[in-house]
Amino acid sequence: MAQKDNSSIGIIESTIPYSYYNDTTYGQMYVDSGLVVWKRKEYKYYGRTLGLLKIINLSSNKLIGKLPSEIMSLLDLISLNVSRNNLIGEIPQIIGQLKMLESLDLSRNQFSGEIPSSMSELQFLSNLDLSYNNLSGRVPLSTQLQSLNAPDFAGNPALCGPPLTQKCPGDETPNQSELTDNEEDGDELVKWFYVGTGCGFAIGFWGVCCSLVFKRSWRHAYFLLFDKMKDWLYVTTKVNMTRLWRKFQRQG
Repeated sequence: MAQKDNSSIGIIESTIPYSYYNDTTYGQMYVDSGLVVWKRKEYKYYGRTLGLLKIINLSSNKLIGKLPSEIMSLLDLISLNVSRNNLIGEIPQIIGQLKMLESLDLSRNQFSGEIPSSMSELQFLSNLDLSYNNLSGRVPLSTQLQSLNAPDFAGNPALCGPPLTQKCPGDETPNQSELTDNEEDGDELVKWFYVGTGCGFAIGFWGVCCSLVFKRSWRHAYFLLFDKMKDWLYVTTKVNMTRLWRKFQRQG
């Protein structure tokens, strides 16, 4: 399993030299078979298919210590199950180099620390169980890990992030009281904006009107300005219309 081998694997065969039936001796050939728990289901494999399996299952023993880093050199390993032991320490960071890994079960041990970020590189990983350890931190982001179920990470109170419902520090959404306070602040700002605009308009409008009423020279100048603007607008419009009409006549 430490190196890729594309050659076909032969059938595992053994010969039973003697078989007794009615006091008669027969030589018989048999092919090995075995029941294998694969992705949480039990399957029976025979001969060639059994030889193709590259699985390590050491579950439900009394193993202690750390997970050997040498296992991470088995580049063709497709399934690793060391659940229900007493293993401690961190999950090796180099676990991401097991590119062929499809199933990983490290549940019910005493692993601690964060889930290695390199685990997000396991593109074929479809079955993962890290439940009931002492893992902490954020679940690494990847399509494989976020597509798993929350129970696969259960029993690790310090774990956070999807697919878990527990938020990581900094991801918490504002509570309802904070949202209410922000909304009230926004409403107060809008209210004062309208009040200020209304007051400004009233002061400006009545300031101009009062000046025109009580100041005769200003009033005459104001209306004279409007008369001049009206005359200028009339003359400009008339001249432009005449030019446009002459231009159409020349083109016609």
